Amino acid sequence: MTRPEKSLHKIVRMTKNDYVVKRYSEGFRLKILSELSSGKYSKNELAKLYGLSVATISRWVAGHKRIDLMNKRVTVQNPDEASRLQAMQKELEQLKKLLLRKDLELLVSESYLEAVARQHGYKDVEELKKNLRIQP
Repeated sequence: MTRPEKSLHKIVRMTKNDYVVKRYSEGFRLKILSELSSGKYSKNELAKLYGLSVATISRWVAGHKRIDLMNKRVTVQNPDEASRLQAMQKELEQLKKLLLRKDLELLVSESYLEAVARQHGYKDVEELKKNLRIQP
């Protein structure tokens, strides 16, 4: 089974099982995308007008990387969910700041111990801790 030329406007091809295969030219696709971007028609209206499926038009939008024509995502949620999500995000930010502060405190402590160990002639921090009977 050979493929028909893509440059033809609209080809209807009958196969053994009477399945219809349609191919659309690049110009036709761009015309549909142009009409969609003008805002005059929605995807549903264009699909009905030209006998296309909405999925086909969406595939053309994605294929031509027309992000401006992709479906907009709208999140619908209860006010309780929104406030809970906001509280969780605030708590996450606080935990991140706390973790950063603790990491900095640990780094300062380790640097301080290294300086003290060098100052008192120990070869490393472990030897200092051993002599001071501090658990590593």
